[in-house]
Amino acid sequence: MSFNIRGRAWKFGDNISTDLIMPSFAYMKVGHNYKKLAKYVMYTNRPNWTEKVERGDIIIGGKNFGCGSSRPAAGPLKALGISCIIAESISRIFFRNSISLGLPVLEAPNIQRFCVENDILEVTLVKGTIKNLSTGKKMKIKPIPKNSPPMQILEAGGLSAFLKEEILQ
Repeated sequence: MSFNIRGRAWKFGDNISTDLIMPSFAYMKVGHNYKKLAKYVMYTNRPNWTEKVERGDIIIGGKNFGCGSSRPAAGPLKALGISCIIAESISRIFFRNSISLGLPVLEAPNIQRFCVENDILEVTLVKGTIKNLSTGKKMKIKPIPKNSPPMQILEAGGLSAFLKEEILQ
């Protein structure tokens, strides 16, 4: 995993629940295969949105992103190619699930006012900086320290890969 992420911003509002991120009908249709589920991400909010997403894109959320059940909604987001989620605030369960699956999530107060959809953002995880390459604006946020457990898990590609590395060493 790179400490630097660059991608196009996709904006969503407040209280985006795991049910909105990954609708239950998709699980009934394809099971728990993240790659197959990826085409249904955010379907309730924006049907066919996944057809526009490119690998590396970034989701910008409002308050309480990922609220609701402990449904593993981060897996299909990662399989879709989302490189990072930045929101005003993030549900703790969703935060832990995302890190465990190797998907960086960051809290950034005022991120909704910092960018508009389709802006290109550059995020430096360990420095805690976000630069809007479309406007030149910069924002400082809480970093993910280089040698911290969350960063070690992200670098490994998720908790399973991290534990395999630890066990084999």
